[in-house]
Amino acid sequence: MVELTPSAFQKTLGYSQVDVCALFGGSIIAGVDVLADAITHQVAKHYVIVGGYGHTTEKLFAQVAQLYPEVTPVESESELFSQVLQLKYGLTVDALETKSTNCGNNISNLLALVADRGWPCESVLLMQDATMQLRMHATLSQAAPDIQVVDYATYQVKVSEDLQFLASPEGMWSLHHYLTLLCGELPRLRDDAQGYGPKGKGYLAHVDIPEQVEQAWQALVAQDSTLNRQANPQFKSAIK
Repeated sequence: MVELTPSAFQKTLGYSQVDVCALFGGSIIAGVDVLADAITHQVAKHYVIVGGYGHTTEKLFAQVAQLYPEVTPVESESELFSQVLQLKYGLTVDALETKSTNCGNNISNLLALVADRGWPCESVLLMQDATMQLRMHATLSQAAPDIQVVDYATYQVKVSEDLQFLASPEGMWSLHHYLTLLCGELPRLRDDAQGYGPKGKGYLAHVDIPEQVEQAWQALVAQDSTLNRQANPQFKSAIK
């Protein structure tokens, strides 16, 4: 991962600040630490937390309640992360998006918020759970192809051959939930009639999936069919 500093951005991107940095509520709690690092080092002109209530929210709320019992009840992921950011670091963001329920309207609502605020937006730093980072990138690329997407997944984790985490960031999902998130992404990322790419639902820009990733997915799902996470109609919208 590139360091979240203006000098590192200048070296890798050719400019020291992005226009907008967005943390998405689908992330684990450790995403707040990454956002705080970005704010502290002033790598963006504006900072937003995006997220209403979606398929990971219930587990996220339970994690925060256990680790930060002083956080007051809220109805959206972005409000929850905002409280943790203030509690841990005394920091705030410029805006919260509280209504989105999936990757599609995470992006469409973010773009609407940016437009409503009148912020210039030629580049966006996306901070999402590592399992969903690629789909978030492809969703923004489809919705606004002229915006440069700068990816910064909120964590990296390694899993041993016997399916154990070698190290876990704060608030890390259970291994089974992590695997359901990973395996659920591949059918969505496919650019075929059933996928979310241009040849399917048209939600995403085209994504190339390496053959070894397809093979790994086939092996995991063959062992446990529950890993192939199906879309929850409760969180469906015009874009998903």
